[in-house]
Amino acid sequence: MKTYKICQSCGMPLAKDELGGGTEKDGSKSIKYCSHCYINGEFTQPDLTVDEMKERVKQKIVEFGMPKFVAGFLTRNTDKLERWAKN
Repeated sequence: MKTYKICQSCGMPLAKDELGGGTEKDGSKSIKYCSHCYINGEFTQPDLTVDEMKERVKQKIVEFGMPKFVAGFLTRNTDKLERWAKN
């Protein structure tokens, strides 16, 4: 089974997830997604586009005190994450 280090929806390091990751329908931990993106086997914001996700993540990174150029750098590959690469 493949292991993931970052959420395949938003790119957050899974080790930083305060809830230890998202959950599947059966209550088990998701191996791909964080608790901000995926709960009970469903995306928390299923209609979000990849560009909207990039903007949300950039805003969060800036809120944590990082410069905007760092936020841009950290979100540059969001469209390559599994949730978005399939579309």
